[in-house]
Amino acid sequence: MSDLKAESLSFDVFGRMMQAKRIDGRWQLFLVGAEGKKRPVPDVSVPPHLSAEELLTFLDDLYHEFASPSHPSVRRC
Repeated sequence: MSDLKAESLSFDVFGRMMQAKRIDGRWQLFLVGAEGKKRPVPDVSVPPHLSAEELLTFLDDLYHEFASPSHPSVRRC
């Protein structure tokens, strides 16, 4: 049974919507489509000890090549 109080954070990652959800003590990343559908990002391993602010920095470091003048940074939603 899933924990209804699971930690979930939303980010705008250089124009791409992502959600980070803590599942069984580990962060799982999801890409969120325009219609709200989520799909897991299986090939990214996020250190489980990261705080929300550290997760923002982690995503910025990981996806910085997607930066553009209209989307210059990662921000929390």
